[in-house]
Amino acid sequence: QVQLVESGGGLVQPGGSLTVSCAASGSIYNLDGMGWYRQAPGKQRELVASLTTKGNRYYADSVKGRFTLSKDGVRDPLYLQMNNLKPEDTAVYYCKAVGDGRNYWGQGTQVTVSS
Repeated sequence: QVQLVESGGGLVQPGGSLTVSCAASGSIYNLDGMGWYRQAPGKQRELVASLTTKGNRYYADSVKGRFTLSKDGVRDPLYLQMNNLKPEDTAVYYCKAVGDGRNYWGQGTQVTVSS
């Protein structure tokens, strides 16, 4: 019943900014954490940033200092603000939630950084 829906992807020029969001339909009774993954063509899916219910944050070295994860409340959307975007950030970005003993994945949103 729970679905994650990402939005906000698009085409940006290098150095630009973009914010992607992840909203959940339905309720996760016990939310443990959420995060953003990305997968570029021909590459493995990688963890970009994550947030646990305890408030612990993780950022991949490649995005540290440029990307910011935020979420106001347990039932509020998860945002990933991406600044100073680079061509190597181009990928499909996926939202993931962990809770109620399972993983939930969004459908993905395309982010393309190109001039």
